Amino acid sequence: MNLSPAFAPLQLPAPMLEQLRTQYAQPPRAYHHFGHAQAVLQHCAEVAAGPGWQQPAEVQLAALYHDAVYVPGRSDNEAMSAELAGRQIQRWLPAAGIDTGAVVRLIELTARHGALLPEQVSADQALFLDCDMAILAAPWPVFCAYDAAIAQEYRGVVPGWLFAWRRRAFLKAVLKRPRIYLSGWGHARFDAAARANLARRLRGEA
Repeated sequence: MNLSPAFAPLQLPAPMLEQLRTQYAQPPRAYHHFGHAQAVLQHCAEVAAGPGWQQPAEVQLAALYHDAVYVPGRSDNEAMSAELAGRQIQRWLPAAGIDTGAVVRLIELTARHGALLPEQVSADQALFLDCDMAILAAPWPVFCAYDAAIAQEYRGVVPGWLFAWRRRAFLKAVLKRPRIYLSGWGHARFDAAARANLARRLRGEA
């Protein structure tokens, strides 16, 4: 797996990245693997070329660590990932001037996707959350692969019928929101495509 990030305002020690790669493989994941973190970094690079980041190094670290701890069905994945990020920053980057609290807050906010309003988050937070949710606006085959991968991660964790019911309820709730994306950049770039994908999925298209 390529560990070279698409968005790298901060040069990270190679052992730090290697440990992160190992962390993302535990347990084996169909979607929330290191490739997902890299995809978020790619969207972060697009923001850097557009509206820009106020704290780019903190955003980079949040993107890398936001799903570092992921066990399907657990409610504390984000909190555990944030805690891990804080420890790793202290270990590997003690003199880099990183605002660890900002990294922690970015990661913790990913637990509230679909429940936040634009006025409740900062500019960096809105853009970061939109980068994480950009998958909803991916081309239809990519969106379908993502949806199937999420189902695969939950296989054996909850009964199939219960997962399908909860997943449908989540997608319907997202579609009903007046804004899926919190930033002006994300709203303009992703909203229409995301709504089209969600509507197709809820109609049962494959």
